[in-house]
Amino acid sequence: MPQTNPFHSLVPRKLTDSELARSIRLNIEAELDAINLYAAHLDATDNEDAKAILRHVMDEEREHAALFWQLIARLDPEQAQHDREASQKYRLITSGASHEDVEAVGEGGGTAAVDPELPKRLTVGSLRK
Repeated sequence: MPQTNPFHSLVPRKLTDSELARSIRLNIEAELDAINLYAAHLDATDNEDAKAILRHVMDEEREHAALFWQLIARLDPEQAQHDREASQKYRLITSGASHEDVEAVGEGGGTAAVDPELPKRLTVGSLRK
């Protein structure tokens, strides 16, 4: 039975962190494709044994994707910064903050002066123009 040569894509040098991050992003893409494929298989069967195996394997793929994402954060400092900002932006967006407050994250304005609870209160409106 033919097997894929595990060395078919080796380069004659070690990858830089940036190049490795790009490769790991492709690995994440493959993990997400697998998760979606297994989810489709789950939807397509009533066989409980198959469902149990598919759920288990799908959960492993989710873990792989999460681990790869953590690795990218170490390999690509700019991506790590976007991750930190995205967490702040997510909290602001879901709490009803203004577009301006959300976009101020990471632009020197940060979120130090923004109270995520404030947008939930009734106000007259923004004093910004």
